[in-house]
Amino acid sequence: MSNYLVALEAAWLVRDVESVDDAIGVAVSEAGRRLNEADKEFVDVEVGATPCPACGEPFDSAFIAASTALVGLMLEIDVFNADSEEHATRIAKSEVGGALRDVPLDVIDVIETEADEEEEDR
Repeated sequence: MSNYLVALEAAWLVRDVESVDDAIGVAVSEAGRRLNEADKEFVDVEVGATPCPACGEPFDSAFIAASTALVGLMLEIDVFNADSEEHATRIAKSEVGGALRDVPLDVIDVIETEADEEEEDR
């Protein structure tokens, strides 16, 4: 069994905002609140990055039209004792998806991580 870091992308809709910074702040705050309420404090939430189509430089994943924003959030979760990358992905989507109902999630990356020294001693 292995440990994995699973990165998920979430599409978060924010209404009645005037600026990208406000939209990002509201999206991160709302996602964090919903995860905390579901006892998922271990999920890291931050704004995602989208590469510029012209130069390739990353910029914040947020778009505003008609005072409504779509913000791309990056959610990272450590999954312990999973059988495979696929198993870790299913666990991560289940944990995060249960707290963030009706929020589209997509797996961005799965990285196998080193086991803690305590786990290796067992």
